[in-house]
Amino acid sequence: MKTDREFRKCAEFRAMDDADSYVVEGYATTFDQPYTLYSDGYYELREVVDSHAFDKTDMSDVIMQYDHEGRVFARNRNKTLDLTTDEHGLKITANLGGTDIGRQLYQEIKGGYTDRMSFAFTVSDDKRERETIDGKIVVTRRILGFRKLYDVSAVSTPANNSTSISARSFVDGVIAELEAERLSALEYSKRKLALKIKLSGGK
Repeated sequence: MKTDREFRKCAEFRAMDDADSYVVEGYATTFDQPYTLYSDGYYELREVVDSHAFDKTDMSDVIMQYDHEGRVFARNRNKTLDLTTDEHGLKITANLGGTDIGRQLYQEIKGGYTDRMSFAFTVSDDKRERETIDGKIVVTRRILGFRKLYDVSAVSTPANNSTSISARSFVDGVIAELEAERLSALEYSKRKLALKIKLSGGK
């Protein structure tokens, strides 16, 4: 059972143009579009969300926050936050007009000061595929099911292709597994070579 809460920053917010509303929308994640979590000279870790990953997800009480902490700006339980899936991904629509700080956040999103979102979740099912591309080991994690969606958040840090803190725990675990395999294979090769030298009389 996968119970660790994870976070991903991979989508954009935009403010609706209606001057009488304080509505923002965007996609928390998109379907079947791989994105890179980590890459170096030896390994690359990718992730992709299956189009049915939210079919059985608990989204009974999801809130909207800023950087996953502090005040609640919108909530699906009081109808100020709407979560829907379509062919593109999980779409978020939030009405921020209910509070002064919500209206302030709307202005920040509208002005482009804050334009990214992140979401917090746990995974119920996934699978990994491994291949070697140009000498680099590439591991792709396909998320088949989300167990629970906790919140969506406007975030202050920009998206980039390097490893964010939100994905670090997962990435570190996979890298540790790959390194253990590599060291085990290296040790096996050394022992095999030593045995070969011994059998050949040291020649």
